[in-house]
Amino acid sequence: MTILLPKLNFVTNRVMDRILVIDDIPDNTFLLQTLLEAEGYQVDVADSGIAGLAKIEAEPPDLVLLDVMMPDMNGFEVTQRIRHNPNLPFIPVVLVTGHDQPTAADGFDVGADGFIRKPVDFDQLLTQVRAILPPKIANDCTKLEN
Repeated sequence: MTILLPKLNFVTNRVMDRILVIDDIPDNTFLLQTLLEAEGYQVDVADSGIAGLAKIEAEPPDLVLLDVMMPDMNGFEVTQRIRHNPNLPFIPVVLVTGHDQPTAADGFDVGADGFIRKPVDFDQLLTQVRAILPPKIANDCTKLEN
């Protein structure tokens, strides 16, 4: 029998949800990582859709914050690949874009669960993240495997 214990924030006794931020602009990933870590989330980053998919396949996060406009593979394509990969569990995806053209409907059409425009309104971002990842208390999340 294997006992898997989630990562905990020992100050709040809250399970630390893992969020993957995918953006090709380092300042954007740094900003989101800093904000989310200050809120008690465990954050990993990737600088491209391809790198993000590799991280998702290796260790699926609890949530993906995904830039729409990236070179090589945009956020819509990454979302579609996540949704069409039968080896992955369901992973919520929130698309982040600084452009006016992609609409929330475009994101929902490819399987996204949320949509945020840049410049990011931090309160709106945290509201969406909290709605998708409600706090879990450590005692409720211990999992036993045979």
